[in-house]
Amino acid sequence: MTRRLPSAPPLLPGLDYVRPLGSGGFADVFLYQQDMPRRQVAVKVLPAGERDPDLLRMFNAEADVLAHLSAHPAIVTVYQAGISADGRPYIVMEYCPGSLAQSYRIDRLPVAEVMATAVRLAGALESAHRGGLIHRDIKPSNILITSFGSAVLADFGISSALVRSGDDEVLAMSIPWSAPEVVAEQTGGTIASEVWGLGATVYSLLAGHSPFERREKGQNTRELMRRRISRATFVPIARADVPDALQQVLATAMAREPERRYASALEFGQAVQEVQRGEGIAPTPLEVPAAEWMPAAVSVDFADASARGPVRSRVEHESRRAPSPLEETRRRDEDTDVTTPPAASHRVWPWIVGGILALGLAVGGAIVIWMGLT
Repeated sequence: MTRRLPSAPPLLPGLDYVRPLGSGGFADVFLYQQDMPRRQVAVKVLPAGERDPDLLRMFNAEADVLAHLSAHPAIVTVYQAGISADGRPYIVMEYCPGSLAQSYRIDRLPVAEVMATAVRLAGALESAHRGGLIHRDIKPSNILITSFGSAVLADFGISSALVRSGDDEVLAMSIPWSAPEVVAEQTGGTIASEVWGLGATVYSLLAGHSPFERREKGQNTRELMRRRISRATFVPIARADVPDALQQVLATAMAREPERRYASALEFGQAVQEVQRGEGIAPTPLEVPAAEWMPAAVSVDFADASARGPVRSRVEHESRRAPSPLEETRRRDEDTDVTTPPAASHRVWPWIVGGILALGLAVGGAIVIWMGLT
């Protein structure tokens, strides 16, 4: 299938386009410089002319979910959303200069660093679950690295409510990190499948490849991966520095039967914390929302496919009434720090007469002084 070319960056007020950051299956991400407050931001925007209701629904859901959850330190922050002048929905988010999309395949990530990331992500997922939401696409490429070096969870585009009426539609899946029941299309996502996805992601960061990936050429087709995941036979990570206790945590999280896994992302995070303590490492804080936050935490309409949000127009409204001289003066005052209004024409002559008199007195005084000296 031909890869979609990225769309042109939209013109947005208060934001200056810098460069493209990436292009996904249904949206493009660009780097912008924000004027006030001055900072770099990432802008996610739908392609021009996109009217697919499913994509609009997913885009709206991502904006709403991030608005509710982005206060969490391990979830990417959203600043605003709207519609560009050419009619494209967009989301302005925190710019994260790094990602784990490919780095785990190239670099051997330290075990302590991966465990800290695992606990942070467990807290992020537990917060989403307590708000009645699931992510449904946990994988290394959806883990971004902030300017301060912290891992944050991103891309809630196919997220969903935990309780939904009717059939649960499977919109998308990332096979290497999907639970057996998701691969078999028995469910679109549950807390149990989220625990699996988190375990499979942590496994990948340590192993340098996804859990059921093979090194041999031609062994990683979609169908072969499905078969291996359906059997869900855990293969220990081939690293001597990975503690046996951590191997066991991952094996539990990736158990084939959902009921044998950890009951929540919180339990998974706590299990990793126990491994940290056993290794003499200070446990990473497991941050979850306070109990009083939960009842009215999230209200997301996952069926909303409307193009909503403020329309950002770049066309200035021009008045048909000619501006008065006073209005022209005020406009100049708005563009400069200090301005002096021009003097009216009927007030010019007193200054001219005064100047001539002053010049005459100065010349006369000079003549008198010269005569006295001679």
